Amino acid sequence: MLDPATLFLLFLLTIIVIYVIARGIIVVRPWAVGIYIRLGKFVGILKPGVHWVPPFISRVYSMDLRTQVVDVPRQDVITRDNSPVSVDAIVYFRVVDPQKAFFEVTDYRAAIIALAQTTLRSVIGDMELDEILYNRAALNTKLRKILDEATDKWGVRVETVEIREVEPSARVKKAMEEQTSAERERRAAILRADGERRAAILRAEGDKTAAILRAEGERMANILRAEGERLATILKAQGEAQRLRILSLGAASLHSHALSAMSLETLRAMANGQATKIIVPYEISRLIEGIASYLTKGVREPQVPEVDVEKLVKLIGKPEEILGKIPSYEELSTEVRKAIEEAKKRKISPTELTREEKELLESARE
Repeated sequence: MLDPATLFLLFLLTIIVIYVIARGIIVVRPWAVGIYIRLGKFVGILKPGVHWVPPFISRVYSMDLRTQVVDVPRQDVITRDNSPVSVDAIVYFRVVDPQKAFFEVTDYRAAIIALAQTTLRSVIGDMELDEILYNRAALNTKLRKILDEATDKWGVRVETVEIREVEPSARVKKAMEEQTSAERERRAAILRADGERRAAILRAEGDKTAAILRAEGERMANILRAEGERLATILKAQGEAQRLRILSLGAASLHSHALSAMSLETLRAMANGQATKIIVPYEISRLIEGIASYLTKGVREPQVPEVDVEKLVKLIGKPEEILGKIPSYEELSTEVRKAIEEAKKRKISPTELTREEKELLESARE
């Protein structure tokens, strides 16, 4: 058996060995790598996982390989057109070469921020204010390209640069607002003038179309009116010719006594009128002479020459064709009955009958 001193030494030695082994265990995260330095000399890069390195003489520095974001502090910059603006930005970058990022620069995050500030001031100083406000995409691309080229020797790749805010000074902002207001008023005036011009054009076109349609309507109305007058004149002339033919046919068999009686009837009708002035024809003396000879038998009555009926028929036509068919009493009664039955079917009163139906009804009653 060992003495207590020996057992104590063995126990102490075991604890020291376990401590040394534990001190040498290094765990590298999945999103990082380890920079392995032993006795002041770079040994290699440790990949994600569990590693053991000699303790006390080795150092392992963790290097994050994920995309990192840094804010570029706000700074006042003078543009090319001497407009003061306040600008800040955001830079997205990633470590692609851990060895360069560790040995080529002291602090790559601080270096990127400082480089982004100076680059932002330089780029915006070469641009005008309107170009900065309305062309941010080109400005971001230009900044990313400059920063990526500068940080390539540090083992860092700049992925994106975004200008977060560009704020002009108070005076510049007021001038921009006035300019915008004036521009909008100018556009409104242009649109208003253009609208009035189009309205005037449309109104003139409408007036022209209306005038054309009105003239066309008047022309058609005149044509139709003239056509109606022409037809009316023709029909009136035809009716007058028919009337004269009927009179000539009826007067062919009249005796002079009948003509005298008809003349008296005409004079009586003239006397019954409401006119205060009556014009007597020049031949009234011959009419009075004929009436006196007819009444007193004192003067020999002139003989009316006989009319050749055959010549008259050849000249003006047959009496049946001119006078038309004269309906009999039975025919008139039948037509009246039919009119009354139709009125009953339609459920109308006698006052609603037409003029022809009323005349047929009165003639049937007589």
